[in-house]
Amino acid sequence: MKKKLIQATTAHFQQSFQKAPEYIFLSPGRINIIGEHVDYNDGFVLPAAINKYICFAIAKNEKTTGTIIAKDLNESYAFDWNADLKPVDKMWVNYILGVLQQLKAKGFLMQGFDMVFSSTIPMGAGLSSSAALECGIGYAMSKMFDLKLTKEAIALIGQKSEHTFVGVNCGIMDQFASVFGKKNQVIKLDCTTLEHEFHKADFKKYALLLLDSNVKHTHLTSGYNVRRQEVEQGLAILKQHFPTLKSFRNCTESMVLELKEELGETLYKRCHFVVKEIQRVQEAVDALEQSDFKALGKLMSETHHGLSQEYEVSCDELDFLVDAVQNEKTVLGARMMGGGFGGCSINLVEKGTENDLINCISKQYQDQFGITLKAYKIKIAKGTTQYKN
Repeated sequence: MKKKLIQATTAHFQQSFQKAPEYIFLSPGRINIIGEHVDYNDGFVLPAAINKYICFAIAKNEKTTGTIIAKDLNESYAFDWNADLKPVDKMWVNYILGVLQQLKAKGFLMQGFDMVFSSTIPMGAGLSSSAALECGIGYAMSKMFDLKLTKEAIALIGQKSEHTFVGVNCGIMDQFASVFGKKNQVIKLDCTTLEHEFHKADFKKYALLLLDSNVKHTHLTSGYNVRRQEVEQGLAILKQHFPTLKSFRNCTESMVLELKEELGETLYKRCHFVVKEIQRVQEAVDALEQSDFKALGKLMSETHHGLSQEYEVSCDELDFLVDAVQNEKTVLGARMMGGGFGGCSINLVEKGTENDLINCISKQYQDQFGITLKAYKIKIAKGTTQYKN
């Protein structure tokens, strides 16, 4: 799959520019094993890069101008370093321009380049194709023009690009996972300080399978903003009663239970989920270190229940996908992944049983919703890198 992507991108570059690319870069999508909606609540997340990539074929030219071709969209965009780089109507262009503008503003010296990119990261499935695009560009510019950017700088530039040129106030997890990923390892990341540590994620006789609901409900942005307000309100009430409380990270379940009535049903549910989810991330790290995959699967399923019933960011389609596999002996655990209201479920399943499971769930899903299910078998892979033959 990776070699096919590289060959197709390279061939398209040669056909478009009548020359061979000088550089090939690969930038991966990401998953999050556990730790949902806790990045803005001072918790930890547990992401990993996966073997779905954006491939960039690039060559410098002797000009100040450049041409960027999005092979999969059959679209192109030309830019000039001497002109003001500003957001444009084509959304995919803004992810790239946002990065280039920051590098230009920092005073880095760069020349024109020609580029083709193509991807195996499914769009809209919650696997962070946008972060892969931003980080791939940042990494490529650093290597090509010897900018000596650190991995952390590339991730932060990618995040800022999304804030300024795309208008999405995203956290740092996606970009961080895309750049820092290591094969068969997950990253325990503190999204506030960017402190991180790697933990082994060799699933042995198990594998990760993503089931894509193929839906995206419109509540994501509004629902996300409302949840942020609710947990801030809840934390403020908790702090009034427990003056030493700094954040949800040092909040305990007993504190939340003690204030159940004062918080009221909604704020109680939101706060209870956050406190439990922060705890589950650490338990998941312990389970991975001990290769206790049954414990990990149980934690994943508990997270889904919390996201669905307490944080209320799931939807009928995702609940169906998770419920449908609960009685399958080959599945250790499943949960919705990402912001919610659509996207994928992530499933920990026995290796070799994936196709049977996909066929079984696809039929049930089609019967229930009239939607064709997509499925992705994934492996935990290395972060953004230069590809050399």
